[in-house]
Amino acid sequence: MNIAIIGSGTMGCGIAISSILASHTVLMYDVSEEKRIQALEYVSKELLKSVERGKLAPDLYESTVARCSAVGKLEEITDSDLVIEAIIEDFEIKKSIFSKIESILSKDTAIIASNTSSFSISSLAKDLKNPERFIGLHFFNPAHIMKLVEIIKGTFTNQVSIDVTTDYVRSLGKTPALAADVPGFIVNRVARNYYNESLRLLTEGVGSIEQIDRILKGIGFKMGPFELMDLIGNDVNVQVSKSVWEQYFYEPRFTPSTLQQMYADAGLLGRKSGQGFYKYSKK
Repeated sequence: MNIAIIGSGTMGCGIAISSILASHTVLMYDVSEEKRIQALEYVSKELLKSVERGKLAPDLYESTVARCSAVGKLEEITDSDLVIEAIIEDFEIKKSIFSKIESILSKDTAIIASNTSSFSISSLAKDLKNPERFIGLHFFNPAHIMKLVEIIKGTFTNQVSIDVTTDYVRSLGKTPALAADVPGFIVNRVARNYYNESLRLLTEGVGSIEQIDRILKGIGFKMGPFELMDLIGNDVNVQVSKSVWEQYFYEPRFTPSTLQQMYADAGLLGRKSGQGFYKYSKK
């Protein structure tokens, strides 16, 4: 399949890596030339790691890397079979780009998908001419490693779109999970409590960051909540929390943490900024 990915951030890169490893062709779109260059460098480095770990044959490295390219004009994705949006978690920004994408796609069967963490797929598709070809494809960070992908059927989404995206997810070696179109879907609705309750414990002085992470990892979680928030980015994580809270009409149990908002406002975003709940060296 010809896959177009809108956005060349960490999530977009992860989806691109998974796709080219599964022999799909990928075009990553970003208006920033600097970000496009950084994205292609990141993809190359991650594939080299796959070679070093024995997960990718050395003689397949060059051909795999060649399946991914980056473009700065939206019109260049016109021949795509599937377009996956992976940009900032902002409803209006996301919605505005979908109409533009729909107007330039040359194939009547092309599907548009959003990697949104929390927004209603039906609401995002409301102004499209062909909302039946719009669907949610929610990957998890890091997208080239995590095995689960939520497939969200909107009110208008047809069965063909579900079948095509399900086959695509399986081709990546991942597990598709069909989720209802509710705020946060399945995983992020559950995860709000993993993050928010941990932040409350910290705010109330019940335990330290290290203690809470260590205890939760001790009962089976692969990453502690603060480690995971630093990986995702405190700016992204708190934005999703606010979105879910608002869409559930300010349900108290989904109330975002003022502490995490303070970290985001201070630029303590986590791994990508070098410091969040923990400090990170460039190495």
